[in-house]
Amino acid sequence: MKTMLVGFLLLGSAWAVADGGSTQTEPAEVERLAAAKHAIQSQDWPAAVKELKVVVQEEPGNADAHNLLAYSFRKQAKPDLPMAFEHYRKALKLNPHHKGAHEYIGEAYLMDHKPAEAAKHLVELQRICGNKTCEEYLDLAKAIAKYKP
Repeated sequence: MKTMLVGFLLLGSAWAVADGGSTQTEPAEVERLAAAKHAIQSQDWPAAVKELKVVVQEEPGNADAHNLLAYSFRKQAKPDLPMAFEHYRKALKLNPHHKGAHEYIGEAYLMDHKPAEAAKHLVELQRICGNKTCEEYLDLAKAIAKYKP
C-alpha cells in the first residue's frame, strides 16, 4: 500500500512538471487527506498529524479534518489531549451535528477523567441520531460503561 501511495504522490509531481510546475509541488488536500487516513489505518500517528496539520491550515473550515487531527493527537503513544480538545471543539463549532466528533470528544473526556462531560456528548448523539442505535452513540455508550476512574 505504501508503494502505491508513493507512486501516486510521484505521479502528482510528474503532472506538476508537465504543467510547468516544480517537482516540489505539495500534494493537494485530497491527497493529504488520503495519506492521513492511510496513516491512521496504520496507526502512524505522527504521519497523520503532519498531514492533517497542513490540511487544517489550508482548509480551516474542514470539520472532518479537524476531527481526524484531534483523533490522531489523542491516539498517539503520549496523547496530546489539549490539542485534541482544541480540534474537536473546532470540528463541532464548524459542524455541531458531527457525530464522529461528538463520539471522540466524549472518549477524550473519559481519558481526561471527566465522565460527566462525556455523558453530555452521549445525550447530544442521541438527539442528533434520533435514537440510541447509531454507531457513534453505541460506541460512546460502551466506552462510558467501561470507564473506571
